[in-house]
Amino acid sequence: MKKLSLGVNIDHFATLRNQRKEVYIDLIDVAKTLKKMDVNSITVHLREDRRHIKDNDLENLVKANILPINLEMAPTNEMKKICKTLSPFACCIVPEKRSELTTEGGLDVKNNLSNLESILFDIKQKKQIRTSLFIEPDMNQIKLAKKLGVNAIEIHTGKYSNLFEEGKYNNELKKITEAANFAHNLGLEVHAGHGLNLRNVKNIIDIKSISELNIGYSIVAQSIFSGLENVIKMYKKLMN
Repeated sequence: MKKLSLGVNIDHFATLRNQRKEVYIDLIDVAKTLKKMDVNSITVHLREDRRHIKDNDLENLVKANILPINLEMAPTNEMKKICKTLSPFACCIVPEKRSELTTEGGLDVKNNLSNLESILFDIKQKKQIRTSLFIEPDMNQIKLAKKLGVNAIEIHTGKYSNLFEEGKYNNELKKITEAANFAHNLGLEVHAGHGLNLRNVKNIIDIKSISELNIGYSIVAQSIFSGLENVIKMYKKLMN
């Protein structure tokens, strides 16, 4: 039986904290709780507008070294510089628009190829930083990700998650499965995330070529009702 890694996106803990502009919630305490629950990594998205995670949050989390940090970042020179300076365990390059509430889709690798080549070339000079791209379950995008020499891809599961609620998800699940297997056979590590929750995650868990799930909002939301530790236990039970 495979054992999946679980990365928890803690952006929305920061969102709650920022509502009151106080030090509570302490993200270091969140990280310690996640470590106690055998979570494998923490994902943070340092957005251009700093709407949730702030620069000092990222610095403190990297410095505390409680769990490996996966930095989600737009492919900009500002973010490249921050990534190289702080040297998180991993970075995942994602598309970013000011107007969106959350990331709305995968990177268009084809139309951003030269910029991505430049960003990744510089980051990979820090050999300890693992690199990944957040992309749609599309074979051409995966081929380009392989060409760019990243360690992993993260498949965007947002469309699947939305269709799951309508009971019309089978075609999208098939696309994700085929894309994951294709990427795995190319030698890429395959992660998945966005919109996953306790109702829809089982189908993604069953895809053998996926080695890591990154889940955030649904964990924070369900924790209101069930408590953070209990929610982590629910996911770990499903995954293992």
